[in-house]
Amino acid sequence: MLTRDQKYASTVYDQVCKVKIEKQEKQEYKKYGAMAHKLPILIYTVGLVRALEFVNARAKKPIQQRLLEDIAVTVGYHNTDTLLKIVRSADLSSYMLLTRQILAALLWYKRFAQSVLGVEASNSDPTLDGEVSDAESE
Repeated sequence: MLTRDQKYASTVYDQVCKVKIEKQEKQEYKKYGAMAHKLPILIYTVGLVRALEFVNARAKKPIQQRLLEDIAVTVGYHNTDTLLKIVRSADLSSYMLLTRQILAALLWYKRFAQSVLGVEASNSDPTLDGEVSDAESE
């Protein structure tokens, strides 16, 4: 039997490798890695619902939507819509559990963004900083 972290690590590794292969030509995978670095900070700052809705609202950047879809699958939901619906309607204890699960999964996204994608927190996409600040001020 695998631990939750082992399951997350395996799933996330497969997803990140797939993103790198599919998005290699345009180096879109760097935006995926940059958001993987920034999303935990955003969750701590504004809360889980607002952070996930912020990423969901970024329809013009499908690679970041991909991260949200991958997170949903990693934590056991079929798609982003299901995850967002559950998070929006969760009671306090369920909300706190979901927050811990998603942050645990994001730790693996950050690790594999560094090791597989070569994206460090220091060289994540600077254009995201202003957008993340906007989400914090909402």
